[in-house]
Amino acid sequence: MATRSYVTCLINQRANVVRRIATSTNLSAAPKPQSQPDFLRGEPHKKHPGVTHLKTLRLPLELQIAARSIIDRAQVPHLPDRAHKLTNYLWSRKRAAEDSTVRKKAVGLEKELWKKAVEKGGDLDEQAVSDRIHRTVLSELRRAFYHWTPLKYDEELGVVYMASQMAGGYAAVRRALNEIKKRDPSFSPQSLLDFGSGLGTVAWASHACWPDTLKEFVCVDSSRPMNILAERLLKGDNDNAEDHIKHVYFRQFLPVSPKVQFDLVSSAFTLSEIPNKKDREEAVVTLWRKTGTYLLLVENGTKEGHQILMEARDTLLHHKDKTILDPRPASVFAPCPHEATCPKLALQFVVPCNFHQLYMPLSGPNSQTEKFSYLIITREQQKSEAEELVDWPRLIGPVQARTRHVHCRLCCPNGRLEHVVVTPNKHGRDVYRCARSSEWGDRIPLVHDDDEESTHQIDVSNG
Repeated sequence: MATRSYVTCLINQRANVVRRIATSTNLSAAPKPQSQPDFLRGEPHKKHPGVTHLKTLRLPLELQIAARSIIDRAQVPHLPDRAHKLTNYLWSRKRAAEDSTVRKKAVGLEKELWKKAVEKGGDLDEQAVSDRIHRTVLSELRRAFYHWTPLKYDEELGVVYMASQMAGGYAAVRRALNEIKKRDPSFSPQSLLDFGSGLGTVAWASHACWPDTLKEFVCVDSSRPMNILAERLLKGDNDNAEDHIKHVYFRQFLPVSPKVQFDLVSSAFTLSEIPNKKDREEAVVTLWRKTGTYLLLVENGTKEGHQILMEARDTLLHHKDKTILDPRPASVFAPCPHEATCPKLALQFVVPCNFHQLYMPLSGPNSQTEKFSYLIITREQQKSEAEELVDWPRLIGPVQARTRHVHCRLCCPNGRLEHVVVTPNKHGRDVYRCARSSEWGDRIPLVHDDDEESTHQIDVSNG
């Protein structure tokens, strides 16, 4: 008993010593939970403020029912094959060659062919040689330049477009609009202008984002058959029914008054239908004049689509408007985290800046992926609550999560493309968990550091 009491006393003394040491050195048996970092704003890591991607999207139910009804009633022959061919055609479509470029090429070829004809010597039948050179030049120009022709939609082609493109186009626009909705929750648009509205997809997507505030939708498309189809979709393919979305107005021309502005202006898959650069620039400037807060441009996620949007970006950032009705300057809201020249355009082989969105097509049980490029320009300065997010880089490729590290390919605020390996030891547990939870197109909470050992410029193959 005496021995047991002695041992118990000794144990108690040692325990008291350990407690005194822990207290004097601010140690504790279990670490205190760290407070949530400010950049999370009370959100879990999977929903951090940089997340703007969406889960698999579906067309609104009313739009699905109306579209299927129109497609069934149209009885378009070979619809699946024609829809597939139209998709391939639109995806492979290029910009029309500029007249000045074609002319310069033609003059150079003609001079070279005449020189060769003269060097051969002998008597020349100038008319015969001229005719031969003319045919040769035309043949070479056809091989050298893409043969661009305008798309003219009648009712039948409009139905083919509906079957092949509407669901994917809706998904791309919804994903782009979600960038505005997530990052600027105070934005409550009352009016929308959609240029090249087609089937009215942007109006449906905008209404899904701001159903309570949008009170006016002006849809402009030069194709009367497409406007008629868009109106039928709004009525659920029932002429006697009321519109599912109120106050939607279809026009074939833009509003004339330069003083009329809309809170949200958009143009989806339309700039690529304008034949030359000068006309595209004029269209973009006109749309910007009509923009009250945000201008959204969307194109196919191809090299051509990306370059068209970069043309528009340069026009809006550097254009000196002679008619200044709204002096607020243009600034890039998304996807670029900077206003320098797009670093992807500096690569030897241009890899387009594009993003992906899963969606359910009108037909078929399996989801599909829409690959698109987009640009959002704003007149608003960054909100004070979002200032800490301005310098966050954007993911321009899939996140590759590995054991205790994550590979992130980023477009950074310094105007460079970089590959960052995020680890909990180097970047912190919260940043690491945010990176693992992010997807292509999101922004992640990384502050750029030129001395970062795990950072290097992305090569072309990883672009």
